[in-house]
Amino acid sequence: MVTFIIGLVILFVGAALYSKLCEHVFGPDDRQTPAYYKGDGVDYVPMRGWKNSLINLLNIAGTGPILGPIQGILFGPIAFITIPIGNVLGGAMHDYFCGMICLRDGGNQMPDTIKKYSNKGIFTVYNIFLSVLLLLVGAVFVYTPGDIAATQVFGRSGAIDDWATWVIYGVIFLYYLIATVFPIDAIIGRIYPIFGAILLFSAVGVFIGIFVHQYPLIEVWDTPWVSDFFNYSDYFGTVFGDGGTGQVAGSIAEYTAVGGHFLPVFFVTVACGILSGFHSTQTAIISRTMKSERQGSMTFYWMMIIEGFIAMVWAGGAMGVYNLGLQPVVAGSATAAVGVVCKDILGSVGGTIAILGVIVLPITSGDTALRSLRMSLADTFHIPQKTNGKRLMLAVPVFILVAAIIVWSKTNPDGFNILWRYFAWSNQTLALFAFLAITVWMFENGKAKWVWIPMIPGTFYSFICSSFIANATIGFHLPWNIAYIVGVVFMVCYDAALIIYGKKRAARLLAK
Repeated sequence: MVTFIIGLVILFVGAALYSKLCEHVFGPDDRQTPAYYKGDGVDYVPMRGWKNSLINLLNIAGTGPILGPIQGILFGPIAFITIPIGNVLGGAMHDYFCGMICLRDGGNQMPDTIKKYSNKGIFTVYNIFLSVLLLLVGAVFVYTPGDIAATQVFGRSGAIDDWATWVIYGVIFLYYLIATVFPIDAIIGRIYPIFGAILLFSAVGVFIGIFVHQYPLIEVWDTPWVSDFFNYSDYFGTVFGDGGTGQVAGSIAEYTAVGGHFLPVFFVTVACGILSGFHSTQTAIISRTMKSERQGSMTFYWMMIIEGFIAMVWAGGAMGVYNLGLQPVVAGSATAAVGVVCKDILGSVGGTIAILGVIVLPITSGDTALRSLRMSLADTFHIPQKTNGKRLMLAVPVFILVAAIIVWSKTNPDGFNILWRYFAWSNQTLALFAFLAITVWMFENGKAKWVWIPMIPGTFYSFICSSFIANATIGFHLPWNIAYIVGVVFMVCYDAALIIYGKKRAARLLAK
């Protein structure tokens, strides 16, 4: 339990200090925001600070900060330290600068931001990458809340041949379509406060329950964990009681049989609680509804910190139920662990409400993911979005593609695992483009001495993403020793290219 508490202290104290530094570097002022000078009553709508913060939190917090930590805690209590450090230095900083740069540049969506601070080639790759990711996000965030609702709330099987599965999917789809097409304050701005209350009950309830029930959480200095860290497939059998099979839920299943590779697997598995490239697409949406730049720290930086808190809570809850033997660590158990944690801590009624909070998270990310895709496509192809009909015309083909992905993942026995792995890796890789834009923005705006702020996480994740895809079966399936070499080479090239390009852009501006 001590390691868990230390992690929380790192998260909140670190955020209090680093958020001030990020705010100092950016320099928010009292200039008029695009919500006023571009107001259109649809996407550019001034909204209150607390509502923007709540909407941004619900936009960014999908199943990632729940299912990711439930799987990532299998690496041991090191997760309680790496989650907060990565969140403070990487994820929250990423969200703050992405949101603020988009805000200052007139409410640009991220494709326009990447286009402005890179070149045509990078912009084209990013645009394709982003479209694929948002489609995957939309699919994953129909699939996971639909299955959790079917199995944990309605007691159904969630199987492909169960009619209730498709009814639940259909209801979520209908809500997504409404939220994608109609003005942001007409649907999202009205319903999110209710969703937010359920979310807070879920997270705070589980957090308190970890202490009340005295869940057995392992410390980083515990001998069994330290000795088995580099062979954690054996560690599962001795600590989590799975008989040493190494059958772990979700995206790390393929790695456990050959031993653990904390780098890079952990940082892809625990995506959203530490860093998520998807978040940049959501902060860009909120940049169009901000009343003041000075609200940026709370709206962007601190909402990511809250997501880190959610990730810590679910990592702790999962470790507790695994150690107590309430939930066996077997393939596909991540969603099952959600129900076990909620109902063991909060009882039948409270647990059901908490599960609803878990269902709310992905739904409130999936709707704005598809809304963001609609807006990005509209901006890229210069398609007017003034009327519901024009927005619907652009949304329908997007929803058809998402539906096709879901049907494929349900009919393929390993479909969801493949879907989740591509989603997790592409989510982190997308952040590299954002770090590029932030770094170049600093070079161009006379803040070159601060480029280490985005380059620290950018350097780290360039290694993580490249070495992961080099080894993974969904990638190039190279041996780990070669994959690590690929990761180092890519990391060095990423840094060198970014510094050279950033300096050239800054020099070009000075010469004008």
